[in-house]
Amino acid sequence: MVVPFMTLYLTQKLHYSISQAGLVFGIFGAGAICGGLIGGRLADLFGFYPVQVVALGLGGILFMILGHMHTYPLICLFTFLLALINDSFRPANAMAIAQYSSIENRTRSYSLNRLAINLGWASGGSLGGFIAAHNYNLLFIIDGWTNIGAAILLLLFLPPAKGQRIHRRKLSGVIRFEAYRDIRYLWFIVLVILYALVFFQLFSTLPVYFRQVLHLSEPVIGGTMAGNGIIIALFEMVLVFRLEGRNSPLQYIPIGSLICAISFMIYNLFPAGILVAAISTILVTVGEMLSMPFMNTYWTSRTQERNRGQYAGLYTVAWSLAQVLGPISGARFADKLGFTALWWLIGGIGTLVSFGFWLLHRDEKALAISARTE
Repeated sequence: MVVPFMTLYLTQKLHYSISQAGLVFGIFGAGAICGGLIGGRLADLFGFYPVQVVALGLGGILFMILGHMHTYPLICLFTFLLALINDSFRPANAMAIAQYSSIENRTRSYSLNRLAINLGWASGGSLGGFIAAHNYNLLFIIDGWTNIGAAILLLLFLPPAKGQRIHRRKLSGVIRFEAYRDIRYLWFIVLVILYALVFFQLFSTLPVYFRQVLHLSEPVIGGTMAGNGIIIALFEMVLVFRLEGRNSPLQYIPIGSLICAISFMIYNLFPAGILVAAISTILVTVGEMLSMPFMNTYWTSRTQERNRGQYAGLYTVAWSLAQVLGPISGARFADKLGFTALWWLIGGIGTLVSFGFWLLHRDEKALAISARTE
């Protein structure tokens, strides 16, 4: 509930500027970067299970504390701490999905996880819009308790399976920095950062655009944002089931990236209104469904159990870094040059990202052909 309304909370209730709200989002991203690196490393050392439990429980407490912070320095501080703890969960969770799935159903496994997330996003966004219209502080309280509730459910109903018990690994036994020497993976990570920079405008500058330019109310904004999660919940598993294993994951990602870019450019191509917002939401969701599940498939395909935390941590960091760059740069660009220029810029970056993924796909395909002929 908190993330899609954080910008509005800071600008509408606490009366900070768009640039200040963008900086808070950027600080959230900075904390997430640290959390991704730390979470991946801890999960390699101690196992993914305890990292998930601690991150959920402590993150829930920090959500509620952040809701009581009103001075700008304290908001920035607790936003950083919250993001650090919260995002240490992500690489551990990604490792858990890879561990509990098989190669044949891994993309569907990640999609099923995304289905759960987006069901929460859809219900949280819809309910959050009505709650925000009456009391923004309740968003932090409810979000905090859902985190704590998830930690309790994890402990009660998903204990470590046999053969995957919580264990410590000696530091000397962990292969270090393998992900950082994988050149193709690093190129993939750069493209993911740029893709995420485009995508995160959906949660940072776009709600402000809806409010200030399209003059939509908070409940309507929440409903529009929830549409993203509802579409994913209804269609992503079916789509992934039909596509998984038929082609390389890198064949679908460029298409999804291009559709995502177009979803932002249409605000400059058609008269602004609720209909255009709905069409844009549908397009960005289709682009998301064709890219994000297969991004997970690609990075896990390059890992082994001993180094999966490194790869997962770096992938998490890519998204977190985009949370730093995207909201700050997007908000400042909109402040200086307006939303029209921002949507052209975002669309252009997304188009270049699509081309970059296509080049990576072509390179991997040529490498595979070369390996078969040798």
